[in-house]
Amino acid sequence: MINVTKTYLGDLGKFKRYVEQIYATGWLTNHGPFSIELEERLQDFLGVRNVILTCNGTIALQVAYRALGVTGSAVTTPFSFVATSSTLEWEHIRPRFADIDAKTWNLDPQLIEASLAPDTTAIVATHVFGNPCAVEEIQAVAQRNRLKVIYDGAHAFASRYRDRSVLAWGDLSTMSFHATKLFHTIEGGAIVTSDDELARQIRLLCNFGIAGVDKIVGPGINAKINEFSAAMGLCLLDDIDSILSQREEIAARYTAALGDYYDLQVVQPGGRQNNSYYPVGLRDEEQVLRVRSGLNAIGVNPRRYFYPSLDTLDYLAPQQPQAISRELSQRILCLPLYPGLPQDVQQAVIEVLQMEGGRMAVAV
Repeated sequence: MINVTKTYLGDLGKFKRYVEQIYATGWLTNHGPFSIELEERLQDFLGVRNVILTCNGTIALQVAYRALGVTGSAVTTPFSFVATSSTLEWEHIRPRFADIDAKTWNLDPQLIEASLAPDTTAIVATHVFGNPCAVEEIQAVAQRNRLKVIYDGAHAFASRYRDRSVLAWGDLSTMSFHATKLFHTIEGGAIVTSDDELARQIRLLCNFGIAGVDKIVGPGINAKINEFSAAMGLCLLDDIDSILSQREEIAARYTAALGDYYDLQVVQPGGRQNNSYYPVGLRDEEQVLRVRSGLNAIGVNPRRYFYPSLDTLDYLAPQQPQAISRELSQRILCLPLYPGLPQDVQQAVIEVLQMEGGRMAVAV
């Protein structure tokens, strides 16, 4: 079965050489040389001041909330992977949803203030499918209401806004380096900040609050990445230009073939996304299920990212219904997109969708 993504593993010989060095030194974790090197190289590649690696992207969000002192409630998007809201709930911060923009599919800054409560202390927005949020408008809302801004950048590796990394916006940004991501460390994540003092505090939080030998300055958690994961990240970073280029080519073929048939995500003005996913908005859920069945029949397994809309989850109830997110989540489908995707497979996917799109046009 061809899935939405296929983990990129890079050069096995290169990874083995890293592993041999780990065996030689016996340094497996606790800020080893490969994790330090990866942080430095990511800072250079992304053009950001501080990258703090973590063991996954979920704990990166949890640490971010703690580092910024987020309490009470936070306004967030209902159209995202569940971790965006579940991490808030886990940290006893009440998610308060505001709806998304119908074109960019990101949190609509014009709707945030209507969702604020007296105890709201933060905005948590996702750069959905790597599409930059309306970061300047969100920042203006935050400043008016004295709110912190955290960006869930799990999809946004190498995405840019106004010629700089979109991860540089907000008080903090987080990343996921899960194996399904375009850049991964098998399991891993990171927190990005331009504030050196905040970065120092985050490092303490990620290491049990330990400030040095025999010195513990406060509560913390074990959020550190290990050396094997960091080694995988170093291997992939060597190939990142090729990874991004291949993804761009595949996405461009989809767009050229399907743009006249379906609703495609509109890139935020001034932004550049990274082709981490290829989402298609179909007419309705009935058509989604029909297309998925047709693709399954040729050995392709598309995914309903992101379904269901998070404002419908029972454990987060009660919530105000978010109409745009609910409607979009019913009709969204992500298509296979990864380096090495065979062109004949992509063409077969396109033909299934074009045939369905043609039927839709005739029916209309």
